Amino acid sequence: MASVQHNGRTTPHGTDGSADGGTGTVPGAAARRDLAVRAAVAQGLISESEPVVALLDVAGIRASAAALRTAFDEVTAPGTAVLHAFAVKAAPLVAVVRLLGEQGIGAEVASPGELALARAAGVRPEHTVLDSPAKTTAELREALALGIAVNADNPQELARIDALIGSGPGSGPGSRPGPVASPLGLRINAQVGGGSIGALSTATATSKFGIALRDEGARAWVVQAYLDRPWLTRLHTHSGSQGVPLERMAEGVRTVYELAEEINAAAGRRQIDTLDIGGGLPVNFTSDEETPTYAAYARLLRETVPGLLDGRYGLVTEFGRSLLAKHGTVLTRVEYAKSAGGRPIAVTHAGAQVATRTVYDPASWPLRIAAYDAGGRPKTGPAVAQDIAGPACFAGDLLAENRPVPLLEQGDLVAALDTGAYYFSNHYAYNSLARPGVFGFVAAPGAAGGGVRFATVRAAQTVAEIVSESGGGHADALLLDD
Repeated sequence: MASVQHNGRTTPHGTDGSADGGTGTVPGAAARRDLAVRAAVAQGLISESEPVVALLDVAGIRASAAALRTAFDEVTAPGTAVLHAFAVKAAPLVAVVRLLGEQGIGAEVASPGELALARAAGVRPEHTVLDSPAKTTAELREALALGIAVNADNPQELARIDALIGSGPGSGPGSRPGPVASPLGLRINAQVGGGSIGALSTATATSKFGIALRDEGARAWVVQAYLDRPWLTRLHTHSGSQGVPLERMAEGVRTVYELAEEINAAAGRRQIDTLDIGGGLPVNFTSDEETPTYAAYARLLRETVPGLLDGRYGLVTEFGRSLLAKHGTVLTRVEYAKSAGGRPIAVTHAGAQVATRTVYDPASWPLRIAAYDAGGRPKTGPAVAQDIAGPACFAGDLLAENRPVPLLEQGDLVAALDTGAYYFSNHYAYNSLARPGVFGFVAAPGAAGGGVRFATVRAAQTVAEIVSESGGGHADALLLDD
């Protein structure tokens, strides 16, 4: 397969799932990114007045959505009901949710705000799943009224649902709720263990999520809860995330599948008809290669839990990071180039406010850095170890430390790669730094406008908006008499 060199990175054509297939008619991910950076300069998206912007590769997002659908189509029995629901927390942007919706992807939401975003994006209730460990009664009531699927996190939440629908163990044997369209189930912590990032490990022995299945008496309680409530028809688990091996993810799914089989056998019927297996496919942050793939995970599920895919159960997935991460770039100007202790430092406008996880836990969340000149062309020259610093007022505000890239100079551009999920969309308002503008792009070499078209996903935050959300309208609120 032919390869093309971009800013010191070798990338095979077509590995991102784009339509080029090695022919060069549509550029691969790295080539599209290079085109977009140069066009962002030429079209004034990034400038002295707008020194940091975020870019989203529309073709890449579409390709990931297609790869997800295809991977599960290939391992499930014909006619299997499959809902892929995007974890909105990964990129809470209405246009992103809308784009994925157009690609057949629903929404997994975990707060009233995320539900509002999904509704604003036009996601239908039957394509929406509500997961949260702290749902209020009002949130549950709204979800039930809309017909949104709900995964109850714990026995107390299940009791709230009992009360809301007027049905439960105290309502008589075989009781069923009234006209409730919402599919309902329980979230199970399979307790299969964590991964390399403890804060993201949701299936540990003491995880805050779901019902801890291996705790004493828990399994029997879950089985009885279903027998008492014939309207509970789903089981949910989420064992994956960044740093979690695929085998551990599959083990969590198998554990919950076996629980579903046990419940259905006890009920004497197929009471549980759908398994929500969560998401959490890890992302490769070391190169442009998209690994592991959805196809590899789907094949592993077929090998590990064959009964899951034989058509007896519907499926729900909740992938987030893996759909978006590789298709986002934070682009920022180098405001100053200096040195300290003999080490060069490029001071930029992108730091903790956009790359919070990387700044506070760089070992778990390292970012690739690409260097461009002031015109948006990939920089060449020998790699020089240097710090890429952000604008926040603390010493650890670094996108990268002692990172070898071509020596950066004042006015150059720095691109933080693989930032499409959990970076520019989840803002950290330290120093009252503004949220950057987010722009989607499509790249077609030879077309008008330099071959790249941009669309505003979210406008950059203004200083006036910062003042407003910081209580500017209540400046006298604390001038109280004793």
